[in-house]
Amino acid sequence: MRILVTGASGWIGSASVKELISAGHEVLGLARSDDSAARIRALGAQVVRGSLDDPASLRAAAAQADGVVHLGYNHDFSQMAAAAQTDRAAIEAFADVLQGTGGPLLIASGTLGLAPGRVGTEADMPSAGVHPRIANAAYTLGLAERGIRSMVVRFAPTVHGAGGDHGFVAVLARVAREKGVSGYIGEGRNRWPAVNRLDAGRLVQLAIDRAPPASVLHAVAEEGIATQDIAQALGEFMSLPVESIPAERAQAHFDWLGMFFGADAPASSAHTRALLGWEPVHETLLADITAGHYPGQ
Repeated sequence: MRILVTGASGWIGSASVKELISAGHEVLGLARSDDSAARIRALGAQVVRGSLDDPASLRAAAAQADGVVHLGYNHDFSQMAAAAQTDRAAIEAFADVLQGTGGPLLIASGTLGLAPGRVGTEADMPSAGVHPRIANAAYTLGLAERGIRSMVVRFAPTVHGAGGDHGFVAVLARVAREKGVSGYIGEGRNRWPAVNRLDAGRLVQLAIDRAPPASVLHAVAEEGIATQDIAQALGEFMSLPVESIPAERAQAHFDWLGMFFGADAPASSAHTRALLGWEPVHETLLADITAGHYPGQ
């Protein structure tokens, strides 16, 4: 198939592009800038110019493809509502093109906030109040009724690996370096799921090839790592003391990450593995920290 990928030059997108090409697909990567275009070409994909905030360009790009992998998103937490609106308009643009074709439309979502206090599964549906993006996932699943092989991949909040992760763990490492202490919140027993970016890319490829319409899939390799263990690994690598941060001081210490890092958010991928035959094989989060991929600089 010819697959359009948004976010193709990004952290998860670049791994997904490589997997799709290896599986025999022709990939078109959406690029807004010259820099993104160059990175997409280096991956072996073709470049299509466009922007997530320009639905006309998205329709034109999707018209050149048999399916869409939509991984691009604005993760600015100060503009969550606006980002979700832009995302919805993009999904609607892709749906207009793919309607009735049976082609795949894969969008990204997350497992954080799915089932507080217990292990979340693919069958769980979070309330719309968790994040304005949740409604877009529900809308996408409903597109199966319009002849689109729609699917939602919920990624673990930490998609880790070598080569430039700027996500939650990178922020934790930076905060530890700045504060002189590697911290966790309270007792640090709350669990944090994770997946290696290379395993995540493989899942995207398998989903495009095998997932049935209206599928919910979990890109989760490790159901839940105790946050104290994450802090301990960072502290040992950076030779910093490891300390508990009281919950009332979490936001002051961790900045915006404080509202998330204290959550107990384990998630399972048992259904996804059985459905697609996906088995994560790459390094674990703690192994990546120990290997020095999060120096906190």
